[in-house]
Amino acid sequence: MDDPPKQSLLERLSSLLLREPEDRDQLVELLHSAFERNLLDADALSMIEGVLQVSETRVADVMIPRSQMDMIDAADSPEAFIPFVIETAHSRFPVFQDNRDNVIGILLAKDMLRFYAEEEFDFRDMLRPAVFVPEAKRLNVLLKEFRANRNHIAIVVDEYGGVCGLITIEDVIEQIIGDIEDEFDFDETEDNILADKNGRFRVKAVTEIADFNAHFGTAFADDDHDTVGGLV
Repeated sequence: MDDPPKQSLLERLSSLLLREPEDRDQLVELLHSAFERNLLDADALSMIEGVLQVSETRVADVMIPRSQMDMIDAADSPEAFIPFVIETAHSRFPVFQDNRDNVIGILLAKDMLRFYAEEEFDFRDMLRPAVFVPEAKRLNVLLKEFRANRNHIAIVVDEYGGVCGLITIEDVIEQIIGDIEDEFDFDETEDNILADKNGRFRVKAVTEIADFNAHFGTAFADDDHDTVGGLV
């Protein structure tokens, strides 16, 4: 049986550059090769890799955990929670009744403007339906649902139906294009403790308790917890 003819150097190079990837790793390799040959810039490469990563990432991997969720108690009056809405500066708030596992809707901060324009005001009438998603849902599927339903926020539940976090469309998009920062976001390059307006401070949850004590002259124990987030 005759041996197959050997490929020339040019044919081997063409096969290498034009071959179809057989798996994800080869696809990423080809993308990096295209970047090195100036066919893609760094931003385009990063975004494409982000798109690939989204299909393999679960909601639980990027959600805001339950302990860090800013929620409104349906039993509170607008007079009681409006300062909280202003302080946290979110655009949407989960509203719960009786306990934090019983989310009854989503309150849009802009809807609270009606409180100042109407004599009779019941914010429960303005609640938007809450969307619940399992923590194992893939981000690419969730993004498609966000776009189809024109929804921007979802409550994440565990296998028992309990609330374990929340996720926004911004959280998903950031996995593709990188962090979307605004004036309320922490700069990761800055200190964990930042002075805010009116003599207040913003403290990252990952701040070591020892650092917190040293900064504020407090004496919180760090035997059971290492960070302020753990202590809270």
